[in-house]
Amino acid sequence: MSYDAIVLAGGAARRLGGADKPALSVGGRALLDRVLDACPDARATVVVGDRRATARPVHWTREDPPGGGPVAALDAGLRRTTAELVLVLSADLPFLDRETVRALLAAPTAPAGPGRDAAPGRDAAPGRDGAMLRDPDGRDQPLVAAYRAEPLRREIALLAAEHGTLTGLPLRALTAELDLARITSRPLASFDCDTWDDLAAARARIREHGSVLEQWITAVKSELGIDLTVDTKALLDLARDAAHGVARPAAPLTTFLVGYAAAHAAATGADPAQAVAEASRKAADLALRWADEAAADSAEQNGSG
Repeated sequence: MSYDAIVLAGGAARRLGGADKPALSVGGRALLDRVLDACPDARATVVVGDRRATARPVHWTREDPPGGGPVAALDAGLRRTTAELVLVLSADLPFLDRETVRALLAAPTAPAGPGRDAAPGRDAAPGRDGAMLRDPDGRDQPLVAAYRAEPLRREIALLAAEHGTLTGLPLRALTAELDLARITSRPLASFDCDTWDDLAAARARIREHGSVLEQWITAVKSELGIDLTVDTKALLDLARDAAHGVARPAAPLTTFLVGYAAAHAAATGADPAQAVAEASRKAADLALRWADEAAADSAEQNGSG
């Protein structure tokens, strides 16, 4: 699915005391980089805000004058895009995931159904103006949305003609005139960091026992620039077998060697995920044989004694 992405990163962050919100970190990574991770396959990614270091290349622009509000910022970003479909995101979504992004991008061509509401008086057939996320409390999130570029440009132009400026206009003035599907948010996908308490909550959530490994693996893959499905259970089982059957330090060394072997296999044309699975299986079998041999030797020595 071909699309461009616009990330709004130029807000004043008044409830954060004017802090550089997109640069604040959750799980050791900047909020902006986390949002960029959710749309890696965008044909072009435009960030509306001041330039800063990012994990991957983006195009930069600003509304004129800076600080003109979300509609003006969206217009500035839209002027730098050419795709028929644009993904629009705010830069403070630490838990936005690719699955949510895919659902938003697919919705404008899907008929209305569970979790999707047609605008009053509008046809619910395919070919809608876009889709926005609706958070678990029922609030619409126009900055977590996918829009068709043509109707978005049309409505922005109408607003500019009506008001003489886009500065200070609320997003609802724009979205109210569009036929948008609503996609029900996963629990954390729409969580944003508007206050210091929000930031602290996000940092606490990312370390919760039930999600810390998934969050850590995702962060490491992003940091290393790799996109690979990781069978966490298989690797943890391998580490356990190496630690118990050989020696505790064997666990990290063995998983490192498995990764190296899988990368070598992938370089020769093998599927990366299958290469990891095969290398893990071989190493786990070896660890179990090692442990069985040690147990047999110990039993023999105890019997002969």
